[in-house]
Amino acid sequence: MNQQIAEGQATLGIELGSTRIKAVLVDPEGQILAQGAHEWENQLIDGYWTYSLDEVWRGIQAAYRDLSTNVAEQYNVALTKLRAIGISAMMHGYLAFDSEDQLLVPFRTWRNTSTGEASRILSELFQFNVPQRWSVAHLYQAILAKEPHIHRIAYTTTLAGYVHWQLTGEKVLGIGDAAGMFPISNLTLDFDPEMLAKFNALPDMPFALETVMPHVLLAGVAAGRLTAEGAKKLDPTGQLEAGALFCPPEGDAGTGMTATNTVAKRSGNVSVGTSIFAMVVLEGALAKHYEEIDMVTTPDGKPVAMVHCNNGTSEADNWVRIFGEFAALLGNKVDKSSLYEMLYQEALKGDPQGVVSFNYLAGEPITGTTEGRPLYLRLPDKRMSLADFMLAQLFSIVATLKLGMAILTEEEKVEIDLIVGHGGVFKTPEVMQKIMASALGIPTAVYRSAGEGGAWGIALLALFTACIAEEKTVDYKNIEGKAELSLEEFLAEGVFGRNAERVVEQPDRALAAKFASYMNEYRGSLAVERAAIESLKKNELLKEEVSL
Repeated sequence: MNQQIAEGQATLGIELGSTRIKAVLVDPEGQILAQGAHEWENQLIDGYWTYSLDEVWRGIQAAYRDLSTNVAEQYNVALTKLRAIGISAMMHGYLAFDSEDQLLVPFRTWRNTSTGEASRILSELFQFNVPQRWSVAHLYQAILAKEPHIHRIAYTTTLAGYVHWQLTGEKVLGIGDAAGMFPISNLTLDFDPEMLAKFNALPDMPFALETVMPHVLLAGVAAGRLTAEGAKKLDPTGQLEAGALFCPPEGDAGTGMTATNTVAKRSGNVSVGTSIFAMVVLEGALAKHYEEIDMVTTPDGKPVAMVHCNNGTSEADNWVRIFGEFAALLGNKVDKSSLYEMLYQEALKGDPQGVVSFNYLAGEPITGTTEGRPLYLRLPDKRMSLADFMLAQLFSIVATLKLGMAILTEEEKVEIDLIVGHGGVFKTPEVMQKIMASALGIPTAVYRSAGEGGAWGIALLALFTACIAEEKTVDYKNIEGKAELSLEEFLAEGVFGRNAERVVEQPDRALAAKFASYMNEYRGSLAVERAAIESLKKNELLKEEVSL
């Protein structure tokens, strides 16, 4: 290992998630050598969820520094050169720059739900669902609002596209991330030309959209090299050499598919974190478009139905933290992983009939809520227990996803052989995996690497690009000597074909019945959630009047 790292044979993947920036170093077979991380949080400024670009670079440098330190400690070698690099980040959102590469307005992340008018107009115009999160919805909402900056736009991209551009000088984007900016054509594997023409024909368009968008690239295509300036941005110590090959930058959906080996048709994965989303690789087009379903792609361009929910584990995490604080007050400080395991395992003993929890810290378009109001409701004669409370919290993580997935499985009759779960929530053995399988009615697998997530996924995509660029097919069983290597083969027969540990849970009838009962009460209580949004708004206005 020391020699591989010293000779620059290791590959780096960096992913900027909602709460953590993670760096992963892998060997030539895709196995993890070392990791580094940095925690960060979005901020609500002037009504928009955002991260400053200064914090982006502080976070990247901190994660890389942590990785480098771990490499030195584990292998007694300095990290000075790399074979390949990949950049991934949360998808969608809005980053707009002028002709001098200056950011025009603060980064507007996927979490903002302020683009309803643009989303509705574009969805009707294209006859294709354009969610509020998508970059084109943010852009068109700014145009509709006649924001002053729109006439100065020279380039728009995603967070992954921005970081890649700064490190390589290349204004490109992987097709999976690009599919969260603007609709992709299944024929051209590029931004849909007919929809581009319709968009450009809208009133008051200050430019042709394609002139300010990144170039779309497929997995395996070389997407530039680390420049000297980029190396300094990544590693201010100056140890890292320029020249490493880059794969196309991808979004967290594409890296999630890669990290779970779900780029083949009839496969799917569910990523659970600050948000929760499911990706299902389709055999053919859906019969029609749905507001609840995004159409995106795998990193190699296959059509994917995506069910995205803005709210994932954050509210449950808050409750776990509170229980930890209570334990500490009693003089029993419990480490975080043990606390999660105890509470999650206890949840499986529960039956939350008569209990409903809404985990909405942000608006949830699938249920038509514009803002977040976390709620916990119960019938007055419902016995209160820790197990019931925790199971309600965990069910709430999956509930909104279930509403979207039902469209695919029940209305569209999409067949899914297996769902693979990934994200830190699956590190607690069995619990969330059983809940997911029972809630969706689909066998659910978790790999040992489930907690590694997108940083490992983008490292694998970078390694795939390096193999293609160097005209080398790694000596994997059944594919030795192939002139070309597909991403599906690279993952299934290569990285995951080498003793990848996987546990599969089948749907549990009793747990499924509990979830079905919970969902009936959840649907019926949505009016309470909406009323809470309006009620708390009125209270805020009342406070303002009183202060005046």
